[in-house]
Amino acid sequence: MPAPAFVVRPVNWLATREKLRMVRRAVFIEEQRVPEELEWDELDEHAYHVLASSGTGEPIGTGRLILDGRIGRMAVAREWRGRGVGAAILQTLIDLARREGLTCVRLHAQTHALGFYARYGFVASGEEFDEAGIAHRAMEITLAS
Repeated sequence: MPAPAFVVRPVNWLATREKLRMVRRAVFIEEQRVPEELEWDELDEHAYHVLASSGTGEPIGTGRLILDGRIGRMAVAREWRGRGVGAAILQTLIDLARREGLTCVRLHAQTHALGFYARYGFVASGEEFDEAGIAHRAMEITLAS
């Protein structure tokens, strides 16, 4: 039986931070030109993180859930986009939120990704705003209990 193309799993920040940082650095800092000082914050140590890895173990995607119900730092390596990695990361984060008893999950979506999040039930609200030099909109989803 062939190895799966990729796997997504919850991980511990301290144990896997170098892999998580590798993906976020490539996507946010290098590709999207987010200033490095805006990318790293104290919330990482207290958030749930998920890591997507290729069948060979290469880190290819990540996302985090803060316990106040915010999803963020979702990133997928360029060569893995459009292959279901982002969807699997998002679903894993939503599952974690449900497990924690959260009834609502919020995120700041880059405007080019609004359709992606809408496909999973997120609804945009408010005006477009700038975050780290990139246009975003607030989105949220109410979780069924």
